[in-house]
Amino acid sequence: MIDTDQGAVTAPAGPIEAFTFGEPTPVLESRGILDYLECWRNGRYYEPPVNLQGLSRTTRANPYLQSGLTFKRNMLVSTFVPHNLMSRATFAQLALDYTTFGMAYVERRKALSGAAHSLAVPLAQYVRRGVVEGEFFQVRAGRMEHEFPAGQVYQLRESDADQEVYGLPEWMPAVQAALLNESATLFRRKYYNNGSHAGFILYLTDSQAESSDVTGLREALKAARGPGNFRNLFVHSPNGKKDGLQIIPVSEVAAKDEFANIKGVTRDDMLAALRVPPQLLGIVPQNSGGFGSIRDAATVWAAMELAPLQTRITAINDWLGQEVITFAPFELAPAVA
Repeated sequence: MIDTDQGAVTAPAGPIEAFTFGEPTPVLESRGILDYLECWRNGRYYEPPVNLQGLSRTTRANPYLQSGLTFKRNMLVSTFVPHNLMSRATFAQLALDYTTFGMAYVERRKALSGAAHSLAVPLAQYVRRGVVEGEFFQVRAGRMEHEFPAGQVYQLRESDADQEVYGLPEWMPAVQAALLNESATLFRRKYYNNGSHAGFILYLTDSQAESSDVTGLREALKAARGPGNFRNLFVHSPNGKKDGLQIIPVSEVAAKDEFANIKGVTRDDMLAALRVPPQLLGIVPQNSGGFGSIRDAATVWAAMELAPLQTRITAINDWLGQEVITFAPFELAPAVA
C-alpha cells in the first residue's frame, strides 16, 4: 500500500491480538451458610435454619471473629465455679457452643441408682431437636447416629424472631463482613503469589512486530511467573515507534487502598457484632490518642456483656433443680504502681 501524502509504502493493518496471563483468583463465597429458609421437619427432627457447619468454618475465616468468640469463652470459663456434676473443661465446651451457635445442650447422665452422675455437653453442631417434645438426636453427615434418652437433654438457646426451635448467634448479621475480610485477604495473597500480578495490560502497536515477535513476547512473559519472578524483560524493536509498546496498570494503586479500607471496615463490623472493645482483643490503635484505659473498658464490658451472658446460662439450673452453674464476681488484678 502506498501512502499518497508521504509516498511511503506501509504494510496493511493486521488484526489486533489480545491474550491474558496469570491464573484466575478464586475467592470463597458464602460457604452455603444461608441454605435454609425455615426449620424443615423431616419426620423425626427439625433441620436448623442455617448451616451449622458453615457457621463453624466462618469463625475461622476472620481473626477478629475467632478472637472475640474465644475471648468471651475465656471470660466465662475464668469466672465459672466448678461443680461435682460439671467440670471446668465441660463448661468450656458449653460456653463455646453458646457463643458460636447461639445454643448449647446439656445431657444429664444418671448412675445405676438413678441419681444424677454427671453432666455432659454434646456438640451443638450435631444435635437436632426432635419433632416430639423432649426428643433430641445426634446427626452427622445427614445420618442419625444417636438418640438421647427422652427428657435427659436441655437446650439453651438464644431467642429468635423467626422460629422457636433453634437459636442463632448474635454475630449472625456480620457473616458477610467476615467473609468479605477473608476474600480480601485471599485475593491479596493470590496477588503476591502470582509473579506477574496480572496487574497491567501490555499494549503493542508497533507495526514492525510480526507474529513470531508477539509469540516470543508472550512466552517471555509466561516464563517470568512462578519461582524467580520479577525478572527483567528486554524488548528490541528496530525502527519502532516511541509508544509502540506500552504497559498500562489496571487500578493497582486503587486496589491497594481498597484492601486497607475493606480490612478496616470489616474489623469494625466484627467488633460491633461481638460487642467487645478493641483494646481487649489486642488491636493496635491507629490514632495517637489510643483507645483509652483498658481497665475501664474491661470493667464496663464485664457489667454490660459478661453479666448478662452469665445470667442466661444459669437458666440451666432451673432445669436441673439445683445450683450447678454459678459464677464468681469478675475482678481485675490490682494495678501496679
